[in-house]
Amino acid sequence: MRFGPVPLDAAEGAVAAHSVRCGDGVVKKGTRLGAAEIAALRAAGFTEVVVARLDPGDRPEDEAAHQFAARIAGPQVRVEPPFTGRSNLHALADGVLEVDAAGVDAFNAQDEAITLATLPQFKPVAAGDMVATVKIIPFAVDGALVEDALARTGALLRVHPFVRRKVALISTLLPGLPPKVVEKTLRVTAARLAPAGAAVSHDVRVPHETRALAEAIATVAADGAELVLVFGASAITDRRDVIPAALLAAGGAVERLGMPVDPGNLTLVGRLGGLPVIGAPGCARSAKENGFDWLLMRLLAGLDVTARDVAGLGVGGLLSEIVTRPQPRQEPPAAHAPDVAAVILAAGRGTRMGGPNKLLEPLGGRPVIRHVVEAALASRARPLVVVTGHEHQRVEAALEGLPVAFVHNPDYATGMASSVRRGIAALPAGVDGALVLLGDMPLVAPTLLDALVDAFAPELGRLIVVPMAGEQRGNPVLWSRRFFPELAGLEGDIGARRLIAAHPEAVCEVPASGAAAFLDVDTPEALAEARALAADGRPLDAAG
Repeated sequence: MRFGPVPLDAAEGAVAAHSVRCGDGVVKKGTRLGAAEIAALRAAGFTEVVVARLDPGDRPEDEAAHQFAARIAGPQVRVEPPFTGRSNLHALADGVLEVDAAGVDAFNAQDEAITLATLPQFKPVAAGDMVATVKIIPFAVDGALVEDALARTGALLRVHPFVRRKVALISTLLPGLPPKVVEKTLRVTAARLAPAGAAVSHDVRVPHETRALAEAIATVAADGAELVLVFGASAITDRRDVIPAALLAAGGAVERLGMPVDPGNLTLVGRLGGLPVIGAPGCARSAKENGFDWLLMRLLAGLDVTARDVAGLGVGGLLSEIVTRPQPRQEPPAAHAPDVAAVILAAGRGTRMGGPNKLLEPLGGRPVIRHVVEAALASRARPLVVVTGHEHQRVEAALEGLPVAFVHNPDYATGMASSVRRGIAALPAGVDGALVLLGDMPLVAPTLLDALVDAFAPELGRLIVVPMAGEQRGNPVLWSRRFFPELAGLEGDIGARRLIAAHPEAVCEVPASGAAAFLDVDTPEALAEARALAADGRPLDAAG
């Protein structure tokens, strides 16, 4: 492959190496240059352009990425169509990801042009989750290199579906153990099991004695339990303690007592025949992540956990800085377009207006905020959440009769971030993304909102969608739920601009045109301009 600047007259058929703005348009990186693109560059004053030109035998980046991804994918892993030299791999089932770590290292060592990144070994995943991505660095790779690498590469990752459904929970009791602790343990454990499709099939409570516990383990095993969890009234401190002794008395074996994961050190791994038995650490009574979670998910996926496996968990096993465990995995995504909600920020004081509440100022016979909400209602975004603050009763009255949900932000004076947090927190758990609209942009059009929704494609890496007018980005912005935690962590009045700057690879730009592009009515002059534009019938719209 040849790379470098060439005169426009010699550029046809080559691939643009960088995105180049041409007036109101843009020739995007990776575009195969044709007559129209060259004419646009010439009209913008360019005489040459940096390109990549493929040599005979070169393999285009998308083709190479897809071939490698197809070779790497093992059972329960699907390959997505390639884009911009990348091919993503997704889980086909809820389960645990197994990665051939040595094979991944060998793959990445073959040539700097080909790369593979995966989730961590034995990571629990849900159907639809991205588990790996193949990225080709240049625009093309030598075909001989691709064929040689393919010949050296086999399946490097697979998903083991969750298969164990019936889990026995045995609690041992002592006089000092409050009943509410046992009840909480039952609830927390049921919540841990639910994402894997498993449930507590036996809730057994026995005295903290070797004989009673041995009988309980044998009973649940005979009754069809597929996994046994024992929560002791006191911690296991020795192989001769009650829980390991009871497992031995029932005819089982202790694989290992103690694991190099903190919290979770005092975990017992054992078995009764082919039935796994876990002596849970005290920290497993809490929903916070601990070493018990790592073992539980593997066992639910039918994987063996040996003493050697446990001994290998030390690197990364210090979990004391992890303050929350991952949220329960969602149901597999439905085969339809992403569900996008809308959050409309209508809480600010609007001090630059000089007195009146800008959101309630009339525009074409209706308040400014009503224009924004009606535009959102005319789009495909659902549901709509309006975050109020300053003069919230008046704002709600201005939206009377509209099918929206109101969320009041008592901290509105601290800045926009507090309203973003409130709005995101109020969204249903199942939405895939959220349009965040400013309540003072009354000329925003439903067609632009729908254009943002159309461009939103999490499976292709288009996770943040922003409108562009010329070379300026503006609002509203559509965010993937992947960024909801970061949006919830914003502070002050800076909005989410820094998140967009921090994740350029996730940004997709949608052209917007018209004199009203990005007009927010935060001053009397801006409001007068909006009124004039509205009288001409020129709302913010998607570029045609």
